[in-house]
Formats: sequence, structure tokens, C-alpha cells
Amino acid sequence: MYTTFHISLLSLMRVDRLCMFVPSANIPKLMPEEGSLYFPRVQHYRELLDSLPMDAYTHGCILHPELTLDSMIPAYATTRIRSQIANTESELKKLAQEHPELSEAYLTKQKQIKSKIRDHDNLNYLKKILSELENVLDQVETELQRRVEETPEEGHQPWLCSESFTLADVSLSVTLHRLKFLGLARKYWGNGKRPNLESYYERVLQQRTFRKVLGNVNNILISAVLPTAFRVAKKRAPSFLGASFIVSLLGGIGYLAFLFLKKRLS
Repeated sequence: MYTTFHISLLSLMRVDRLCMFVPSANIPKLMPEEGSLYFPRVQHYRELLDSLPMDAYTHGCILHPELTLDSMIPAYATTRIRSQIANTESELKKLAQEHPELSEAYLTKQKQIKSKIRDHDNLNYLKKILSELENVLDQVETELQRRVEETPEEGHQPWLCSESFTLADVSLSVTLHRLKFLGLARKYWGNGKRPNLESYYERVLQQRTFRKVLGNVNNILISAVLPTAFRVAKKRAPSFLGASFIVSLLGGIGYLAFLFLKKRLS
């Protein structure tokens, strides 16, 4: 499932590519043709990276800042988010009372949210998934090393799966940037650890398209804050009780910390 950040990055990349390659018919594709050498490679890393429990990393690091180093999450976020979780439960109970015909649906969502947050607040669970992330990034580091060995020419810098930037790179770029924001970068790369990954992320940060997205990322993410989700839920209760409600709710919790980053950079 693509986040708003994925979609924004993809959209800008497509526009940039059209501007850069209009004179040429050989426009690089974000997804290689099925049956090509690169298709299974790109597909593998897309699925691998997009399957990571990013919401759990986000909520876990906010609720347990002791797991992080150099986090960009404000100190007050933990208390504020725990308070919002409690408010969420109260709000759903209230909505269930106000809309008896939807009571079962609201209470079911309340239980699902409580269960998910409980997992994300469990230190043993968080340590387990962060340990599993090591294995995924080891795979990525090995793949990046293969690209280096395939193109030893000085100054030549291929991407994760080929010489062209693909959907696998979109997934990897977004993943690494979130880990950096959460304060997990120093745990997984840098100071000689996974040097290819470190070099890759530094290169991503230099991309004009990526910087464009980062410049607007706060405005994009603020739209997912909890109060907005509740206002929409009240107006469209029957149709909003599906997966989009949980996505908006949990996304809002995870992204509250970006408000601090916006102030810090202004």
C-alpha cells in the first residue's frame, strides 16, 4: 500500500522525467516490462520493503523514544499521543452511543485500534520487528553491492535494481527517510555499517524531486491528524468505518511529530 509520501514522490518523478526526456522516446520506466531481467528484482524489493510494519516502527519509536538515537520526534510527543489514544477510545464510544445503528461497527473499530496500539506499545514486539528489519536491510546492502560490482566505472552510480530509478527505489527512499526521522538511522547505517546503504541515502537526499517532496511533506502529513479524521467520521460514519478510518487514525498518530519538525525548520 502506498502512502501519500509514495504517491507525491511518484507524481513529481513522472513530471520531472517527462521534462527531462521529452526529446527522446527512451523514457526510463519506473516499473520494468514484465519478462525483463529487472522485473522480478524490482517486484521482489517493492514487496519486501512495502511489507515492513512502518506504522509499528513509527508508533513504537514515538511511544518508546529509548529505542532511538537522534530522533526528530519532539519530547512531548509520547505524552500527547498517549492522551490522544485515550481520547480516541472515548470518542468511538461516544459515536457508538450517538449512532446506535452503527454501534457494533464503531465498537469493533475501537477494539481493533486498541489491539494494534497495544502491539505497538509492546517493547518485546518492537525489539523483534526491529531485529527483523536488520535482515531486510542486509539484503538491500548486498543488492547495492552487486550494483557496485556490476558497474565499477568511477562516478557511475546505479540504483537498487538497475541503472535506472524504479519503484523499488521509491519504496527504499521512503523507508530510509522514515527511519532517519524516527532516530533509527544510526542503528542501521553509518560509521562503517552498511556503507552502500549510507551512500545510497545521501544520494537520494541530493535528488531535486526528493527535496521537492520533503519541502511539502509537513503540509501533506498534517492533513492526516486525528481531529480531522474524527470530523470526517462524524459526517460520513456509514462509509468511513472501513480501512481508511484506521489508516487515517494511525497515520495521524504517527505523523504528529512532523509538526515539531516544521517549526524546527522554519
